[in-house]
Amino acid sequence: MNQSSLRMIQFPNCKINLGLSILAKRPDGYHELETVFYPIAVSDALEVLPADSLTMTQSGIPVPGDPAQNLCLKAYLLLKKDFPQLPPVQMHLQKNIPMGAGLGGGSSDGTSALLILNQQFSLGLNDKQLIDYASQLGSDCPFFVFNKACHASGRGEVLTPIALDLSNYQFLLVHPGKHISTAWAFQQLTPNAKSESIQSIIQKPISAWKASLINDFEKPVFNAEPTLLEIKTQLYQLGAIYASMSGSGSSLFGIFPMGHFDQAPTIDHAMRIDLV
Repeated sequence: MNQSSLRMIQFPNCKINLGLSILAKRPDGYHELETVFYPIAVSDALEVLPADSLTMTQSGIPVPGDPAQNLCLKAYLLLKKDFPQLPPVQMHLQKNIPMGAGLGGGSSDGTSALLILNQQFSLGLNDKQLIDYASQLGSDCPFFVFNKACHASGRGEVLTPIALDLSNYQFLLVHPGKHISTAWAFQQLTPNAKSESIQSIIQKPISAWKASLINDFEKPVFNAEPTLLEIKTQLYQLGAIYASMSGSGSSLFGIFPMGHFDQAPTIDHAMRIDLV
């Protein structure tokens, strides 16, 4: 088989959180949480092909920090330990999903690398094994093996697919150009048990979510960045049935009736708006 036939491209998509409860601090230093992950069709692009040496290049949104810490490379090295026959590859990542935005773009990229390498080189890993590898990359990564609506608990890696279909709604996704540190955001919270679980709330009509489906990170993040609260308010003023911040921020989203927008409206303070 020639190298060109082994060239593979995937389009790692992002996710949003529907509710996010931080319930307790765990003995291992992580937090016990509850959320629902939902996939959204805003994507990066990851290309992998065999090469003489392991290399990675990037384009699109600049990725700060040490390139060696990229989750795509970490995914390769994780598999290489158990599959020494894995040949070196050239990876190229076109970065479109903003970072520090609560959208899980880096986690999606790393998991996509696992999926590509498994398929490309016939490693024979099943979903359970891929989830185990993904959990070693990061708490959000296992979701992208499922890549459909999932209830999440533990530190985010205990996943149960749920029957939630929002395809009859429009999403307005807003990234205001702010980078929120996840570590900082966790430091602002006091974990606490909730009177009603997200698993219960999510079964209610979307019209009931506004009053009860809460992201615990919103309060400290909005205090630090009041413009994000303004954006959430604007989403409701535009007619959102439900609006929230995703993850630890800074992206926000609104869920609207299908056909509500012919084109994405302008929202002040927003650097990026996608109707998906």
